[in-house]
Amino acid sequence: VPGARSMALSPSGTLFVGTRNEGKVYALRDTNGDGQAEEVNTIAEGLRQPNGVAYRNEDLYVAEIGRVLRYQQIEKRLGERPKPQVLTDAYPEDEHHGWKYIAFGPDGFLYVPVGAPCNVCDPENPLYSTITRVRADGSGLEIVARGVRNTVGFDWHPTSRELWFTDNGRDRLGDDLPADELNRVTRVGEHFGFPYFHQGDVPDPEFGNGKRAADYVAPERKLGPHVAALGMKFYTGSAFPAAYRRQILIAEHGSWNRSEPLGYRLMLVRLGADGKAVSYEPFVTGWRHQGRVWGRPVDLVQLPDGSLLVSDDHAGAIYRLTYAG
Repeated sequence: VPGARSMALSPSGTLFVGTRNEGKVYALRDTNGDGQAEEVNTIAEGLRQPNGVAYRNEDLYVAEIGRVLRYQQIEKRLGERPKPQVLTDAYPEDEHHGWKYIAFGPDGFLYVPVGAPCNVCDPENPLYSTITRVRADGSGLEIVARGVRNTVGFDWHPTSRELWFTDNGRDRLGDDLPADELNRVTRVGEHFGFPYFHQGDVPDPEFGNGKRAADYVAPERKLGPHVAALGMKFYTGSAFPAAYRRQILIAEHGSWNRSEPLGYRLMLVRLGADGKAVSYEPFVTGWRHQGRVWGRPVDLVQLPDGSLLVSDDHAGAIYRLTYAG
């Protein structure tokens, strides 16, 4: 599955997979129930970094840079290259942080982020550095969160229904600053600090003058510096021990600019009884071994049996994780 990035699972078991530079969207089917995909169909190609995919009511939604497409009744047309509808083209065309992760929330809206078109800047267009949402027909665009540099993964708490998201910190402040972030949205319109503050408490040397950290929402958890925290999921299955239920799993794609590389792993964030993040520890490691990087995890999907799928755009693979005891 070359360039496998974001994933979406249909109720019937079709796994849809987006890419970036490959410009393709795949549909994978496990036809005999052995846990491996026997069918891999390319259902779209020639798209502009179609990273984001979401499935709802028989339709596939695909996010390119600048627009969101809808492929109606997609599972009836897996052997074709179906023509999509343009759901909305209201988003900026910048390629810098322009690829998108998308997902439907419990409110029925499609959530679509807009990354900052830069390493660090303060553009006039209010859509930049946000998480937005639209109705399933593409109407009613609304900004849900501001001050978000570049999120490529989010999920909703299974009980509170609050939106949690990862955010990638800025570059060129050294090896150890700033940390990537895990954030929680408690009300529409909150501002998470970018470009004025990073990791909640580090003022930006150019844009932080005259700003107060207390005016912005601090991260629920500081993640590693430059680890490229992407996909995240609340685990709600029963295939893993009960201690993992309702905890957060995060795919760290791995650093590209640290003198000592960091990331290339799945991490576990444990939540306390009060819902606050209390620990941050490795869940699956090994994609960097003896200084060699052979894989970079991107996204996670939970299967109905509680096992997990993990995409890897470096190895061009989808892994299935099970618990052996």
